[in-house]
Amino acid sequence: YDRFDRKEGVVCIFRWGFPGIKRRVFLRFLMRDIQSIRIQVKEGLFPRRILYMEIRGQGAIPLTRTDEKFFTPREIEQKAAELAYFLRIPMEVF
Repeated sequence: YDRFDRKEGVVCIFRWGFPGIKRRVFLRFLMRDIQSIRIQVKEGLFPRRILYMEIRGQGAIPLTRTDEKFFTPREIEQKAAELAYFLRIPMEVF
């Protein structure tokens, strides 16, 4: 899940990793460290559209699963625009 708390200025991202002791991945950072929302589009036989959040000092963190093919271009663009508007940051398309 992803939690964006504008009141406290904190973003929390929780993911399940590979099975094992350190299976839970929990990231927490400040909203002011978010630089942009990025959409990566790869067209072709197996098209993918991935939504990333660019974090200062940590690089790009994927917000959608990399194997998820269910988003149409309009849906992914709408999700990115809503998130960028909420966080008041720019949106980039690659």
